[in-house]
Amino acid sequence: MAWKITTEKMMKTTMELMDQFDSLDKHTQWGIDFLERYAKFVKERIEIEQNYAKQLRNLVKKYCPKRSSKDEEPRFTSCIAFFNILNELNDYAGQREVVAEEMAHRVYGELMRYAHDLKTERKMHLQEGRKAQQYLDMCWKQMDNSKKKFERECREAEKAQQSYERLDNDTNATKADVEKAKQQLNLRTHMADENKNEYAAQLQNFNGEQHKHFYVVIPQIYKQLQEMDERRTIKLSECYRGFADSERKVIPIISKCLEGMILAAKSVDERRDSQMVVDSFKSGFEPPGDFPFEDYSQHIYRTISDGTISASKPESGKVDAKTTVGKAKGKLWLFGKKPKPQSPPLTPTSLFTSSTPNGSQFLTFSIEPVHYCMNEIKTGKPRIPSFRSLKRGGPALEDFSHLPPEQRRKKLQQRIDELNRELQKESDQKDALNKMKDVYEKNPQMGDPGSLQPKLAETMNNIDRLRMEIHKNEAWLSEVEGKTGGRGDRRHSSDINHLVTQGRESPEGSYTDDANQEVRGPPQQHGHHEFDDEFEDDDPLPAIGHCKAIYPFDGHNEGTLAMKEGEVLYIIEEDKGDGWTRARRQNGEEGYVPTSYIDVTLEKNSKGAVTYI
Repeated sequence: MAWKITTEKMMKTTMELMDQFDSLDKHTQWGIDFLERYAKFVKERIEIEQNYAKQLRNLVKKYCPKRSSKDEEPRFTSCIAFFNILNELNDYAGQREVVAEEMAHRVYGELMRYAHDLKTERKMHLQEGRKAQQYLDMCWKQMDNSKKKFERECREAEKAQQSYERLDNDTNATKADVEKAKQQLNLRTHMADENKNEYAAQLQNFNGEQHKHFYVVIPQIYKQLQEMDERRTIKLSECYRGFADSERKVIPIISKCLEGMILAAKSVDERRDSQMVVDSFKSGFEPPGDFPFEDYSQHIYRTISDGTISASKPESGKVDAKTTVGKAKGKLWLFGKKPKPQSPPLTPTSLFTSSTPNGSQFLTFSIEPVHYCMNEIKTGKPRIPSFRSLKRGGPALEDFSHLPPEQRRKKLQQRIDELNRELQKESDQKDALNKMKDVYEKNPQMGDPGSLQPKLAETMNNIDRLRMEIHKNEAWLSEVEGKTGGRGDRRHSSDINHLVTQGRESPEGSYTDDANQEVRGPPQQHGHHEFDDEFEDDDPLPAIGHCKAIYPFDGHNEGTLAMKEGEVLYIIEEDKGDGWTRARRQNGEEGYVPTSYIDVTLEKNSKGAVTYI
């Protein structure tokens, strides 16, 4: 009975240990679930960082300028600062992407790989524990079966002994019955002894396996599970640290981005922006001059004197102010339309008298004689057509003539710079092709020199075309600079020289608003009007240099001189900014030729000589 109680206690202890095994199974499963939950948290954080970076980039793209043309590039410091801030914000978005990539690679990916390995290891340890428990249960069953068999044989042996003793004491029993009972007793005793030995062996084996199970196998499995759980905890700690390091690594770069934004804010210069506005809208036009006083009461208070020329104006010379302003509506001015009074009919006697405070009178020329003389000059000698009307065959606005002088000069200078850069590229390409051609000629196995000829011809054509474009734009630029210089000279001259008729037509029908293209002469002073540039002198002018024709010129227009490419001419009058140079052949024939068509060389002793190429 005592032995049976001991066996039951041992089985209860085994079941309790099995319950702890199940608890460890649940704990390790909870650890893996927690690991996967944290991995899911990191994944959602990565998605947040990626979406944040994507939204920042879309925001930057939305507000960044579209660089479709150079004219739309930001120039003001406030705009440049804003675009620099957008660039820094774009870099900041890139750092958010770096954080997301670092977390995905170092934290989330590592967690998912480790969770998979952890599941495999846990499954292996639990299977080993279950196998050990199953083997122990099998040993216990074998021991229990041998014990039950031994118990049964012992009871049978006791019954055989009792039967033998009863027959042996019975006087009526035969000797044969007693012998049979004795033999049966001996057999049962022998079988009981064998079962006893077998039971003892099974018990010893079970005790050994049980000791091994609880002191070797199970502790080892528990230790492996413990180490596995500790590694899981360490891995979580490393991932926590990596999660923070991913953010900390980009902090210096993010700080630089923020510092760049602060520097961009400090770079805003209000005075520079204001100057840019002034330069951008600077037209180069002169302010309108004073309107002349028109005395309509002269016919009432007319004083005729022998030494005084009548200042009265004919009745037909009166001009309606409304009509004058209406005709000037088409003139572009800085802040609107520049009305310009229209001159009355021109007569050479349009003079008026002025009186001094002391009552004396003196003669003063009015504006009308200047206009009259200039009109007479135009009718007396055909004006040289402008180089723009001769050379330009493209669109009407190719020379930016629709812009104010200052803006036109800037646009032409920009185009010339671009053409020079293209010309330099083409020249470099030509040099490279010539070198390659020399290499092919020296080493025919490397290539055919003739295959480069079409490319060389194309490059030469491009160079010639670019040179023509450069000369054309330089002529327009010199025209603009000549007009600007002429205006600057007239600005400090007298009122008579300040008012010049605008809006005249060239002989070939082209409209021009440049007075320098029609009348070229020095500033007029003290009422003396000189038009030396428009009248041919009787004596031939001395040569101040010579020139060589770069391109042929037909010279169909009156006043021009035809020339052939390579022809050498004498220079008798240099270009004064209108794009034309006065030249003479050896036979004495004179005329104007385009400055951009010739290579000019002036004499060193020529005063103020300028060479135009």
